[in-house]
Amino acid sequence: MDRELALEFARVTEAAALNSARWMGKGDKIAADDAAVKAMRAMFDTINIDGTVVIGEGEMDEAPMLYIGEKVGLGRGPKVDIAVDPLEGTNLVAKGMNGAIAVLAVAEENGLLHAPDMYMEKIAVGPGAKGAISLAYSVEENVINVAKALGKSVQDVTVVLLDRPRHEKQIQAIRKLGARIKLISDGDVNPAVATAFPESGVDILMGIGGAPEGVLAAAALKCMGGDMQGRLVPENDEDIARAKKLGIEDINKILTLDDLVRTDDVIFAATGITDSEMLRGVRFHKDRATTHTVVMRGQTGTVRFIEAQHFFAKKPKYVKMEG
Repeated sequence: MDRELALEFARVTEAAALNSARWMGKGDKIAADDAAVKAMRAMFDTINIDGTVVIGEGEMDEAPMLYIGEKVGLGRGPKVDIAVDPLEGTNLVAKGMNGAIAVLAVAEENGLLHAPDMYMEKIAVGPGAKGAISLAYSVEENVINVAKALGKSVQDVTVVLLDRPRHEKQIQAIRKLGARIKLISDGDVNPAVATAFPESGVDILMGIGGAPEGVLAAAALKCMGGDMQGRLVPENDEDIARAKKLGIEDINKILTLDDLVRTDDVIFAATGITDSEMLRGVRFHKDRATTHTVVMRGQTGTVRFIEAQHFFAKKPKYVKMEG
């Protein structure tokens, strides 16, 4: 993929973020997600790619657009796989909480794992701890190994997990070890990617979350030289059948970063909707809005942070209050 496409994909996540951000704190996660999906879908149709959505809003009968298998782009240019989450953290936007992003990953055809919509056990770290982690290790071994790799004491390592009952044993093990913990309510792509930025304060992401989100995070870590492993966690026979339909025969296999993202020809883009360790959220001003976006390119390892000014086409109308 040409490097110019990286900026085109930034425009896609910016559009999704701008539209969903207007719903921040309004308690309607469906409307926020719908705004992001429509904006992202429309922007894709301005780009010279022959794209196929491999991770999206669901199956064809579950989503009106950005569904798995949908063709996007102008139909000319490189054939690419596309993974999207127009609004990662719907509850975060609805409640006005930190951590929501609009995110996508694009790779050459067959470059991304076609992850089923089910749970995945994950562990992710930045480039400083590459090779130090494994889902075959215990929680304690992983934390100690990462501490050694980063040159930190265990008590200074910060682990991020989703605040879920299923993580109670891991949380207790980390606390007994003496490491720091940050529990999040939703959205584990953002902190997984943040492990690659030392200034974020996040050293490890671990726990069980969505498999599609795992592939998105893996794309960023592939660009950054980080590390990640995943293992599918089926809840029933239907999950197993769905995975096999997508070509995953060994449901218990530990998936390495190269299994999740099979190529270096990958681009990752994310725009902040609400504030996080990595990205600032959308800011609205009198005549414009500002966005903060990160764009990464696997072939070169280039990481760009883009602050963009988006001027409104029309001035807002003021409502005259009676009385």
